[in-house]
Amino acid sequence: MRPFIYERVNTVADALHAGALRESPPGSAAEATPEFLAGGTTLIDLMKLDVMRPARVVDINALGRTAVGHITESPNGLRLGALARMSDAASHPVVRRNYPMVAQSLELAASAQLRNMATLAGNVLQRTRCSYFRDVSYSNCNKRIPGSGCAALEGVNRQHAVLGTSGNCIATYPGDFAQALIALDAQVELSSPEGAHLIPFASLHRAPGDTPHIETILSPGELITAFELPGGAWMRRSVYLKIRDRDSYEFALASAAVALDLEHGAVRAARIALGGVATVPWRAREAEAALVGQPFDQAAAEAAADVAFGAAKVREHNAFKVALGKRTLVRALQQAAAMEV
Repeated sequence: MRPFIYERVNTVADALHAGALRESPPGSAAEATPEFLAGGTTLIDLMKLDVMRPARVVDINALGRTAVGHITESPNGLRLGALARMSDAASHPVVRRNYPMVAQSLELAASAQLRNMATLAGNVLQRTRCSYFRDVSYSNCNKRIPGSGCAALEGVNRQHAVLGTSGNCIATYPGDFAQALIALDAQVELSSPEGAHLIPFASLHRAPGDTPHIETILSPGELITAFELPGGAWMRRSVYLKIRDRDSYEFALASAAVALDLEHGAVRAARIALGGVATVPWRAREAEAALVGQPFDQAAAEAAADVAFGAAKVREHNAFKVALGKRTLVRALQQAAAMEV
């Protein structure tokens, strides 16, 4: 790990001020902004690997004692403070009762120890598990070194994405919680020196395109302070299903976040997000549209799954993800439809 300046802040205003500073990391002529430290379960890991080299680390954990760390219910839905711990959100009675998909996505992520440390905002901003990104001995990774190429394209790409890819990057977005947020039309509260504002969670992450190293729309020093989930009784009919190589502490090969609004066996509304198969949190809107107005049955679920993966682009080792992703989505839809709400 390289030398860095460590700073603690106690207010959002102080965090924004510290986060906007620009300085050159030791041994680099390039200017960089500081990195915020909360749970540290991603940042410290990548600093140890020499993938991230911040000159300054700003510890924002003290903000967890404010609204930024609280979970509150309102008549319009639920507000999840950005610094709430994953384990606290997963066990919260309102989350478990009204948003089972959210609780499941958090419970199936990482280990119990990490969930006790990791924050909600840190979780959605976690970086890819692509081995070519995380191993600095590979010089051709456009996420780590813009313009250097993508070793995964012709390398070992079993874990890589089949949706949302580009000729510059096929790295998979690794998170689980984000699939639930994007499926439920969550909003993100962003704080900056100009004030706080809300954006759709679906706008937060950027597909790789020609700039894989720019992963979100966040400006330097901008801070996520909360997530807001809309209310709705039908969101209780929701499921997060995760398929992985082993049954614990493993990232998804394919996952599906599904919520269904059913009336007399027909689909009035559907929400579908896919994980483990895309470069960003992935909303399958075409698949949702294919279900609406249809009686729900096996055939309808399979047709929606075909639509969800219609634009998939496979590589040598990850072609199996299309079939696996379809089966995962069908199974999640069936589980949601069978729920008693």
